[in-house]
Amino acid sequence: MSSITLSAATRQNLLSLQDTAQLMATTQNRLATGKTVNSALDNPTNFFTSQALDGRSSSLNSLLDGISNGIQSIQAANQGITSIQKLVSQAKSIANQALSTQLSTTGTAANAYSASTASQTVLLTINGSSVSATINASSSISATVAALNAAVSSASTASSGAFGAGAIFSADSTGTKIVLNAQADVEFQNSGSQTALGFTASATTASTYGTAASTVVSSDLSISGTAQRASLANQYNNLLNQITQLASDASYNGVNLIAGKGNDMNIKFNDTGSSNLNVASVDATSNGLGLTSITNSNSSTSQNGLGNFLLNSDVNKTLATLTKADASLNSAASTLGSNLSVVQNRQDFSKQLVNVLSTGSANLTNADLNQEAANSQALSTRQSMGISALSLANSAQQGVLQLLR
Repeated sequence: MSSITLSAATRQNLLSLQDTAQLMATTQNRLATGKTVNSALDNPTNFFTSQALDGRSSSLNSLLDGISNGIQSIQAANQGITSIQKLVSQAKSIANQALSTQLSTTGTAANAYSASTASQTVLLTINGSSVSATINASSSISATVAALNAAVSSASTASSGAFGAGAIFSADSTGTKIVLNAQADVEFQNSGSQTALGFTASATTASTYGTAASTVVSSDLSISGTAQRASLANQYNNLLNQITQLASDASYNGVNLIAGKGNDMNIKFNDTGSSNLNVASVDATSNGLGLTSITNSNSSTSQNGLGNFLLNSDVNKTLATLTKADASLNSAASTLGSNLSVVQNRQDFSKQLVNVLSTGSANLTNADLNQEAANSQALSTRQSMGISALSLANSAQQGVLQLLR
């Protein structure tokens, strides 16, 4: 090639064409890739800065999935609490219905009262509380009625009016038979206590409300309200089961924030985990809310405890517990709502930040396709003109050759 001699004009035109071809190759590469910086060789600073921005953007994008799952988990828990609050309200309604269901025991002894030659002890169970009355020997019917009512009144006062019974015994119009008229559940603890007052003795049966097994109800007496309260207690217990089941079902993707403590959820907002939110779990099951089933077990304040809503005082305690549970649910719902707002705000922020990072990266490396297209067109024109100029230069040399011939 060194033996080939080119004129200065030809060499200049050739160099110009080579530069144009190189520029066209660069422009075509930018049009094909859409980037002005495709490697560190193009622009080291922009290339590595863009890589860092893209890396952070990618990390935040991957965290957005976790943030989205966190939002759904909180919403599932919040929906669960809302539904549990409805069940608690329903339980309150049942307890109030039990409170308004009046208990009554009425009846007249089948036999005329006959004074005993020796003192006797009459044992009663009134709304689950034991009452003992001593009937002196040779007591008249009026004295016996007075002794019975005094014992009942004393027992009622001692139990803080738990069953609100007062003068429940009286004599009938003939003055020979004892009449029982109480706004309470009254049962005899043994047959002897019945016959001592002239009531027909009944066989020993298990109490409806879990009192002593020897408690019996004379066939002369009619008790109302107890079965209704027992039915309401059963409905209440069923609601407690539903509360626990609902809390257990309020999960999302394996995360349950209301079925028990110790199931906290941590949501990361950046790739290092230095920015995060810990969502504390709560126990919204019936046990976690302090709601216990209405059973026949004894309590510290009455013989029968919470037995089937028998005692108004126990029903009121249940209502107080429900009110406390409702307050706990309101507090939990408020906390979850606050956490949800924070996470949603961070989700929006992360999305916007991803957009900022991606835009910044693109600004450093992306090509202006309109400009590159114009450059390509201009270079194509320049190349055509360069080829024409080279042809003219060669034509001039051919003219010299003709003269030599």
